[in-house]
Amino acid sequence: MTAPASNAPEYVGGHGLLAGKTVLVTAAAGTGIGFAAAKKAAEEGATIAISDKHERRLGEAADELAKIAGARPLAVPCDVTVEADVQNLVDTAAGELGGIDILINNAGLGGQVDLVDMTDDQWNLVLDVTLNGTFRMTRAALRHMQPRGKGVIVNNASVLGWRAQKGQAHYAAAKAGVMALTRCSAVEAAEFGVRVNAVAPSIAMHAFLAKASSEELLSALSSAEAFGRAAEPWEIANVMVFLASDYSSYMTGEVVSVSSQRA
Repeated sequence: MTAPASNAPEYVGGHGLLAGKTVLVTAAAGTGIGFAAAKKAAEEGATIAISDKHERRLGEAADELAKIAGARPLAVPCDVTVEADVQNLVDTAAGELGGIDILINNAGLGGQVDLVDMTDDQWNLVLDVTLNGTFRMTRAALRHMQPRGKGVIVNNASVLGWRAQKGQAHYAAAKAGVMALTRCSAVEAAEFGVRVNAVAPSIAMHAFLAKASSEELLSALSSAEAFGRAAEPWEIANVMVFLASDYSSYMTGEVVSVSSQRA
């Protein structure tokens, strides 16, 4: 018998895993993994800073997070395709927070188009946000973390870096690149006491994804998972928090699948 798709577990509260840490999360506005990661980091005791390209939604996210954190988090607009924005974000966060202990690279962009119909602009935009944006943020963060001799970076990859899916060549290529970037930067950063890991979610359901994708596609992808449902964004954030915490102190260069596998 197939279990119902509504069998999501109850929300798991904080346990102080990031107490005393400072955390910067990109693409944290809205209802997706970035906001869930910022919320979870605050619940785990961290002082957080958030960024997003969309200033209005960023402000709304900061207001919502203030209810959890007890104070409004630092919110800095940033387009990760613009180097000046990236530098300003890292410099501002480091200055205001007294240093960045953890960076969660969540910014990414997808789309659904077959390769034969894909334009150069469509390909380049997805690669620039998803892969190049992660590169720019990682580079800026490492320049800050390495002299301090500590720090953690957690990247958001995707199981599409391993799996094939129709209409996702640009996104899958970008996420495979994020995986390779994670491994290579981890090797370089290890001698400075900095760790770099990634999560690779399968499908995490949130409002923006529901708006951007067809109900038929999302239903098919969700039902193919072993639990018969998509992940909740906070279930991905839980693994990000683990990788950011001292509980994963001997892990670097790893890509952790957050997936119930395909049926």
